[in-house]
Amino acid sequence: MSHTKTLVLESTLTCPECGHQATEVMPTDACVFFYECAGCGAFLKPKPGHCCVFCSYGTVPCPPVQDENACCGNR
Repeated sequence: MSHTKTLVLESTLTCPECGHQATEVMPTDACVFFYECAGCGAFLKPKPGHCCVFCSYGTVPCPPVQDENACCGNR
């Protein structure tokens, strides 16, 4: 029996270099490993132990993590 959970698909990423914030729509079928900050051009990648940039720098973790599933084989 599966449970129904409402997933949040938007997350605001905050650049650790300059503090620039951008709200992005998260994909439900892929991880975002790299993200270029529109403020300073920093190339963000997930922190150790995180599966994607949304889990590291976003206000909301990626959809698979929200749904308590492994994201791209990580957990």
